[in-house]
Parts: sequence; C-alpha cells; structure tokens
Amino acid sequence: MLKVLIAEDEDIIRKGLAYTIDWLSIGYVLVGEAANGEEGLEKIRELKPDVVITDIMMPKLNGLELIRQASKEVRFKSVILTSYAEFDYAKEAIELKAYDYLMKPVDVDKLKEVMRKLQDDIKLENEKELLFQQKSQGMDIKLLSSSDSYKNPYVKKAIDIMKERYIEKLSIESISEELKVSSSYLSRKFKEDTGHTYLDFLNMYRVQQAIRLLDEGVYRVYQVSDMTGFTDYKHFCAVFKRYTKTSPTEFIKNKGYTGQ
Repeated sequence: MLKVLIAEDEDIIRKGLAYTIDWLSIGYVLVGEAANGEEGLEKIRELKPDVVITDIMMPKLNGLELIRQASKEVRFKSVILTSYAEFDYAKEAIELKAYDYLMKPVDVDKLKEVMRKLQDDIKLENEKELLFQQKSQGMDIKLLSSSDSYKNPYVKKAIDIMKERYIEKLSIESISEELKVSSSYLSRKFKEDTGHTYLDFLNMYRVQQAIRLLDEGVYRVYQVSDMTGFTDYKHFCAVFKRYTKTSPTEFIKNKGYTGQ
C-alpha cells in the first residue's frame, strides 16, 4: 500500500477527502492530515508519505512552498488542490514536478482516477529504480528472467525449482535427486550455463527477493531474512552485504524507511 497525506486548511474539505474516499480500495493508506503548511512539513518529515495532496493557499506555509521544502528531504509525489486558476500557480506547480493540478471543489471521481494513474507510475518508477540499483550493485539481472534463457534442460528445471521454493532449505544434492541426475553433473552444467555456482546463484536470487521486500518498506529485516530462506539472521546480513556492498539496515535507512 502507498501512503498518502492530505494538507488542507479548510476542515470540511480535508475531512471530506480523508473520510469519504475509500483509500484502501484504490491502493492507499491515509497516514496523516495537516491543517497548515508548517504542520504538513512536520508530518511529511515524520511519516514519509508516497503522495502528498495539498492545497496551495494555506496559513504559515503555502502548499507550493511546502512541496519545495519537503522535497529536499523526502521523496514523494504531489497533487495540487486550489480554487485559484491563475497561470502562475499552475506554472510553479509544473516547475515543482507536481503530478496533477485539480481545481476546487474537488471532483472525487477525478481525484480517484488521478490517484490510480499515480499508483501505476510510482510502481513503474520503483521497478526501474530497483533494477538500476541491482545493476549498479553488480547483481546479475539475468537471474530475474525466465529459466527459458538457459540451455540445459536440467538447469532450467533446477532454476524453476529454486525460484518456486527458494524459501525452503535447498541443496544441489536434493534438487539433483529430484531430477534424477548426479549432483556433480548438475553442478558442472549449472556453472557452464549460468556462469555461477549453484550456491552463488541461490544466494543472489534470495538477495534480489530481499531487496524487493525491503524496498516495499513494510517488513523488518528479521522478517525478510525468514521470508527469503535464511534461517540465520546474521548469515542473511553477511550475504546481503556481500552482494550489495551495504547492510540491510543501511539499505532501509537510505530508502528513508523506519523498519529495523
């Protein structure tokens, strides 16, 4: 679920948006409200929302300045609400890379449509960023592809088994026994076909899944360790750092999450 925060000084509008829209049904959770710009800035720093819906004309700090200041510290998308149609406001909103600019009174159906499109765009951006991170960290992106990219039929089956059951305790011996081939043959063909040993391949795939889970900002490190087949927390941290050059905790801090 993506996190959304509403900054609007008119109570009736703010409460209307907060409680008349079924946020969960469109993939969001409402994490906070702010009645002025200064409060909005504090809550953005604290709650780190994915999307901020803000009015322009607010006391203490207007919505455009709120976006300008907050975006220096927190990464989020913004949707601007205003009853002022002057071009200068729209121009400044564009310069601040606001996702959309909606006039008040707010058309709830239009807002829902904007939020759905925004959710798709955020997911696409996150996927691209995740792939870029993995490439920059030296991770083998081929591991995310289908096993069809490999030649040997036993290697293909072994990779399919691994991807389906990587949470389990999997050894080259157990897989070769299941495939009814010798472990030495499978090990040799695995290295020839993938360029990696079986254990190296398994660890990289598990770390890739761990990065995906940590990137969601929902799970704690020990939970991700269990969810990716590492029975020992310290071993998970060591393997994660070996392939990414950073610890899981550092990864979370760099993303701006609070889970430990």
